Amino acid sequence: MIIANNPIIDSDFPDPDIIRVENTYYMASTTMHFMPGCVILRSYDLVKWEILSHAYKRLDNTPRYYMEGKQNIYGEGMWAPTFRYHKGMYYIVFTSNDTHKSHLLTSSDPKGPWDHRTIEGWYYDSGLFFDDDDRVYIVHGQKTLYLTQLKADLSGPEENGLNRIVAQDKENADLGYEGSHMYKKDGNYYIFTCHMEKGKKKTEDCFVSDSLTGEFKGKCIIDDDMGYHGLGVAQGGMVDTPDGDWYAFMFQDRGALGRAPVLIPMYFEDDFPVIGESGKVPEVVTVLDTGYQYAAINGSDDFFYKPDETGQITLKNFWEFNHQQMDDFWSITEKPGHLRLHSAKLSPTLFQAYNTLTQRTVGPRCAAEVTLWFDQMKNGDVAGISTFIGNYGFVGVKKEDDQFYLVMMGRPAKDTTVFGQFEYENPGLEYARVPIYGESICLRAEADFTDKRDLSSFYYKEGNNWQKLGIDQPMYFKIDLFTGCRFGLFYYSTEQTGGYVDFSKFQFIEPECFDQIMEQKYERIPTVK
Repeated sequence: MIIANNPIIDSDFPDPDIIRVENTYYMASTTMHFMPGCVILRSYDLVKWEILSHAYKRLDNTPRYYMEGKQNIYGEGMWAPTFRYHKGMYYIVFTSNDTHKSHLLTSSDPKGPWDHRTIEGWYYDSGLFFDDDDRVYIVHGQKTLYLTQLKADLSGPEENGLNRIVAQDKENADLGYEGSHMYKKDGNYYIFTCHMEKGKKKTEDCFVSDSLTGEFKGKCIIDDDMGYHGLGVAQGGMVDTPDGDWYAFMFQDRGALGRAPVLIPMYFEDDFPVIGESGKVPEVVTVLDTGYQYAAINGSDDFFYKPDETGQITLKNFWEFNHQQMDDFWSITEKPGHLRLHSAKLSPTLFQAYNTLTQRTVGPRCAAEVTLWFDQMKNGDVAGISTFIGNYGFVGVKKEDDQFYLVMMGRPAKDTTVFGQFEYENPGLEYARVPIYGESICLRAEADFTDKRDLSSFYYKEGNNWQKLGIDQPMYFKIDLFTGCRFGLFYYSTEQTGGYVDFSKFQFIEPECFDQIMEQKYERIPTVK
């Protein structure tokens, strides 16, 4: 048996949608502005997961996706996928709020490749549904939920097909119904949808009807924060096991960590799902151990890669670039064992830097280390490792007047709310600097999410000792980026382009190893005011 804690993945995998195909479960999750996008995970027991693939490498070709000038798609991009399997084919549908396109991806294999096209119409936070007669529908909307019949090829709405309102939220609802998913069981149709009343936490409602044209009756099926700072559990759906057991899956906002999936045993009473233990999310979930050894959803990288049979190089699947990568300005082969980032544009801040390479953090505490080779930087260049979030912090090297400095910088928050500071040209504050010499330095970033502490700290290695630099940077989940904290390797120029940096020996330190590194002695460098 496996006894797993909730959240089952203590990391940022928002808007999960889970399907089962025979004895295998697949999950699709929002990736927004990170590429490759629409991450797909696999499990054989519902509590342990591994990253299987991404559904696309690039999403669109507008200037915003390539951060031309001051443009970007922060807080937009790919939102809230719906994942379905029907007659040998996998389907993913999602919207991108920047272009107002509804994207459809199809494949006979969840590993891909995926065919990519768009659906006529705008289907916000949608849930795809195939009925027993092969007719296909989509439930969508915010506050007002619509059920729309699609053409058989999913190219757009069916002419004279069903198109109706199935639920209407209160006008003063904070979020209104959204993130909907639709299912059928024992002749009943079920719509799961997120809800948030004015001044209250997120909850999950379920609407049930015995026909697509009849009344959908709804009620709240879970109202619980797991004792975690009033942050509710919501937005998901249901899945069954081969043995006929049912589970609900949703996510919980976990502060700067992001939005973490939870799994909840479920049964049915009077045709409605009954979730959890007296309406509460259990702290632990027990499932059968299949014996499968899962790949980690985070990991270290020596940056040694070999091309595949087509000559392509694909990074390990826990890596995602911030925005669409500019292939001419990064390389894994120019210096084997190193990630090379070239300077290609001027930017006052890492928010506009090309090819920032990221991977998710993990709660409650984790860290990452990397060696930075900086001797080819130009004056005005900055490179290093960051805790990449709206209120980011980083430790890195900055070159000024032909002198290299080790710096710690952070972007302070104006408040602690989720409302973003949409100031992507604001570089934040420099809290400390130390002159350095040579050509390389080993850097470390740490992230502590324990009980929503949400602080990041930064270090560099001098001899055999790690020395702390600057402040503990407070982090907040805000809608300016709308994603949880990641570790990011970055390089940007403020005065001139043409330089490059190399990163090597990236080490990801898992939560279970974090206490060991805390036993090491740190020497603090005074903060520069």
